[in-house]
Amino acid sequence: MASSELSSPPPTSEDAEGAPTNSQDLTLFVQSLLTQMQSRFTQMSDAIIGRIDEMGGRIDDLERSIGELMEQAGVEGQGEKEETKNS
Repeated sequence: MASSELSSPPPTSEDAEGAPTNSQDLTLFVQSLLTQMQSRFTQMSDAIIGRIDEMGGRIDDLERSIGELMEQAGVEGQGEKEETKNS
């Protein structure tokens, strides 16, 4: 083997994969990565909270509809009578 094959490449601030090699570049890279992760986490959290709020509204509507149907069917009065018997 020739000695040129064994020699390391000239020093650069990034290797072939684009990852930083010196400590200052590594610090900046990690800070940038953490900032991106925090931003994505915030976006996902907001989306989840929005979906939970939407589901809560749908559940409220469903409860209201069930209550109206029970009232129309006359079930509500029977349920109250059963509750007072069990007390």
